Amino acid sequence: MSDRILGGVSVAVAASMAWFARSYAAPISYEPVGPRAFPLLLAALMAIVGAWLLIRPTLRGNALQGVRLKSLALSALAILVYAGLFQLLGFPLATALMAVPVGMAFGGGWLQSLAGGIGLGLGLFLLFDKLLDVVLPTGLLSVILGGR
Repeated sequence: MSDRILGGVSVAVAASMAWFARSYAAPISYEPVGPRAFPLLLAALMAIVGAWLLIRPTLRGNALQGVRLKSLALSALAILVYAGLFQLLGFPLATALMAVPVGMAFGGGWLQSLAGGIGLGLGLFLLFDKLLDVVLPTGLLSVILGGR
């Protein structure tokens, strides 16, 4: 039953996100996508996942049964540190460093987690910054990545 409640809340939050994001507009168009696209994309994804939680068949057992509380706490702490260091370190480096404890919390080795984090940080940076033209902070890597 808790999955269905979470699904209903997710759909409601997604609807409110979409409602508020519909009026986002930049006074000067400096990005081809604009400020409205990202919140609308997140709202759509949240609504799809929430609807899936509402209509999917009930699973037997607990989905988080194999996940230790220590792993979840470590992941939450890593994300909080990530948010605090995001501007200073920049997106690629902060993302790579955040992926190491999260990956290790869920069974990955430190080398695998570091490699995955570096790939994730650089890959997403190139996707957003170069392909979608969304400005992300480069932080300490501004000399290498063309600072902002």
